Amino acid sequence: MQTRKQQLILPTMSAHVLIGAPMKQLLKLRGLRAGALLLLCLGQLPAQAAKPDPVVMSFATVGDSRADPETAETLQDKAYLQNTRALVRILREIQAARPTALFFNGDMIMGYGADRAHVYRQYAYWRGMVAGLMENGTYVVPVSGNHEMQHKGKDAAGKSIKVARVENEQLWRENMGDLILDLGRWKAVTGTQASAFDIDNAPEAGGPDGAQTKQSQLTYSFDVGSSHFAVIDTDPVGNDGHGPAHWLAVDFERAKARGAKHFFAFGHKPAYTYYFKDGAEPDGMDIYPDNAEAFWSVMEQYGAAYFCGHQHIFNAQQPAAARGGKAWQVMVGSGGSPFTAKAGESRNPQDRMYAWAMVRIHASGKVRVEVSGFDEHYGKTVRLKTLEF
Repeated sequence: MQTRKQQLILPTMSAHVLIGAPMKQLLKLRGLRAGALLLLCLGQLPAQAAKPDPVVMSFATVGDSRADPETAETLQDKAYLQNTRALVRILREIQAARPTALFFNGDMIMGYGADRAHVYRQYAYWRGMVAGLMENGTYVVPVSGNHEMQHKGKDAAGKSIKVARVENEQLWRENMGDLILDLGRWKAVTGTQASAFDIDNAPEAGGPDGAQTKQSQLTYSFDVGSSHFAVIDTDPVGNDGHGPAHWLAVDFERAKARGAKHFFAFGHKPAYTYYFKDGAEPDGMDIYPDNAEAFWSVMEQYGAAYFCGHQHIFNAQQPAAARGGKAWQVMVGSGGSPFTAKAGESRNPQDRMYAWAMVRIHASGKVRVEVSGFDEHYGKTVRLKTLEF
């Protein structure tokens, strides 16, 4: 039996003291408490098993794989305007992880025109590249980018301009509409049930978000379990460069009423630009600060995460962190297009890496984002960033 003196001393004895004490003194300690402390110090107590927290859904996301005709590496890529080497490797690594879905955040083709034969060929090449995912358990969810939506030309003064056009929206639907969203195929491919998709749940022409055309199959949303996914067009006809903040607020509110607990949004242009060098200019919704603020207010209200591209670079930031905000913007416009950061422009080596994100949603509600990538010389794949929220 322990004396009161021993009972008072033992709880305050540190592991360092016990380990450093002479063995004969340790042997004098009696009782379960002393034995347990000794075993703990010697590393012989079994570790407490962690509670299981299985992944209930996972998805991958990346964007911007199109190539420039001037810098494409092979004759094949000059013809189809795709960085085949980078995208094939990214898709292979994504397929190995077997996510439920891949959200591809725009600029999968060079586009910038409405020549049907030319655009169809680029879409067909990209669709062929991602087809393997659809046959191996991963549904491909397309997100429109400026290269798909806009026409590049010159104004009356000869200045280069990029403007979204109705013809480009229609070409998108003709080439991507079968994926947006085939609920039966989703279930057949993934073995899970997607719900709450409504092709008419999109910003209306002339509505508060400023689009001049109905945005069906360009801006849309759906649920999988307790997770809600919203895809937005950031270059609608009549309001280039804007995110549909009003539509998103209504859509998230309805999803929450259905029981959604996790909110994810996917678009092409960022809400907030990543300034990787001095002198960089705004290149997202923040060209129009009121729109960026309205959009991000919705993200913060619902604790959402926004995945985007446009800048051909990886970056993760919390735009409102200085004001106590917690929502993340994860930019993975690093799917193969020419790097935004030219050689020597950035001191961060990650700014010139091809990268993608894997997102896993756990039963506990924890969300884990793992961003991986490889350098411009196609070296070993490495982990670039891990986020949890």
